[in-house]
Amino acid sequence: MSGISIAVVGGGASAVCLVDALAQAQSPAGSITVFEPSPNLWRGRAYQVDIETIKVNAPPEDMSVRVGDPGHFGRWLETRERVVDDFDSADPYSGTRFPPRTVYGEYLEQSAYAALGGLRRNGWRVDLVGAAVTSARRTADQVHLETANGSAGAFDYVVLCVGGDSPMDAYGLFGAPGFIADPYPMSHSLREIGTQEDVAVIGSGLTAVDIILALAAQGHQGRISLLSRRGVLPGVRQRPIAFEPRHLTKERMRALARSGRELTLGEFAQMVWTELRDAGADLDAVLAEITHLDKEAPADRLRRQFAAVDSPDPGLRVLQHAVPDIGPDVWPLLREEDRAELLRAHYRTVMSLCCPMPPASAATLLRLLDSGQLRMHSGLRKVAERSIGGFELIVEGAAPLGADKVVNAVNASKGRITPDALPLVTTLTRAGAASRHPLGGLHLARATSRLLTEGSQDPRLYGLGTIGAGSLFFTFGVPSLVDRAEDIVAAILQHADDTHATRAEDVLLPA
Repeated sequence: MSGISIAVVGGGASAVCLVDALAQAQSPAGSITVFEPSPNLWRGRAYQVDIETIKVNAPPEDMSVRVGDPGHFGRWLETRERVVDDFDSADPYSGTRFPPRTVYGEYLEQSAYAALGGLRRNGWRVDLVGAAVTSARRTADQVHLETANGSAGAFDYVVLCVGGDSPMDAYGLFGAPGFIADPYPMSHSLREIGTQEDVAVIGSGLTAVDIILALAAQGHQGRISLLSRRGVLPGVRQRPIAFEPRHLTKERMRALARSGRELTLGEFAQMVWTELRDAGADLDAVLAEITHLDKEAPADRLRRQFAAVDSPDPGLRVLQHAVPDIGPDVWPLLREEDRAELLRAHYRTVMSLCCPMPPASAATLLRLLDSGQLRMHSGLRKVAERSIGGFELIVEGAAPLGADKVVNAVNASKGRITPDALPLVTTLTRAGAASRHPLGGLHLARATSRLLTEGSQDPRLYGLGTIGAGSLFFTFGVPSLVDRAEDIVAAILQHADDTHATRAEDVLLPA
């Protein structure tokens, strides 16, 4: 096998994981071309240059882009801290380091260029193209790509790393004066907010928390209202403990996948319960955390969870470790009706418990709550412009609220294909080379991340990241990106090797 050509469409965190996995594979030389039209090459939307108040929400071992090396980012961070004399990333309540997202963006950049440098030294050709891919055409042995400026190229393998969408405009406010549709980068978007203005943040996930932290850091003095339909804040991450799963392992889930049988939601719940029991968790407390989410006021839940940062009970930590780790392997095994039920009834619960905020973030929110500057409301029903300027927000069971500015932190639309990537995806689906998943993104094969059409895998087309959300569910965490990148690189190299061997055999056979 030699001379394969790989195109990577998109240049964010998922692309970094892919090029690093390729560099670590030490494969024979070929060529790799990365297409990224935005100025945020390698950083993506999430880790672009921004204010340092906005932190990553996971510990360093969950942010490494290196296959089999969870300490890769931690070591990089330690070296950086010594060089720039910056040791402020440790959370004062848990001791875990949560560096600024812009610093993590530096790590992504340096990791990408180090990987590409390694590939070049091994004879690979590397090209970076600052243009969007707008169409793809599948031929017998290659995929032909065309960019917005009309240039084209043919590749043996194409990996779609197109990233996630911006927040959904759930209330039809786009273009309204004072409505900030996309808060990133906050160093730019929040400048237009006056110090004394009343601000409404709609949505209650990690983006909403980032917005409030950024407003507090820039000395905002006006009222801040956090409003959403359900009022489910991210949980509060506890002090880490050593934990090695016994039942909820990737090996076990992949063995189930090879067996070909479905997994019922009840069977998976029993596995979770067994893991929690064997870890010594308080099962009643975990059950209450899951089932009482809508029965507890957001501020009360935040206060209770912050007080439990040092709790000896391992229950939530087990869930936070195991569920994102095995999620992409479990999700395809579940019955279709169980997947739909999980998304309908438990999506926010899973996201809240498994994607928590650092304790220091919770402490800032509580300080703002106690001072009266921050208010939290669930039951948001409507947001509309007022004729006198500003906005009116209708909350169930309360008087209407007013705001001078509204900052959008609503989750991305369920389609999970960005407008920039839609022309490319459309050409693939119309040609029968890809198929849209009803739960978002494209159909992908679990084991290889190859694009699926009518149950058939295409060995030359792959998806990585949120474009596989419907197929694999937990696609956005870095550990999941690393796992999928490893699978993709292995699948590409194996297919290339098999193809080369077949061609060699054809040459050697007598006519």
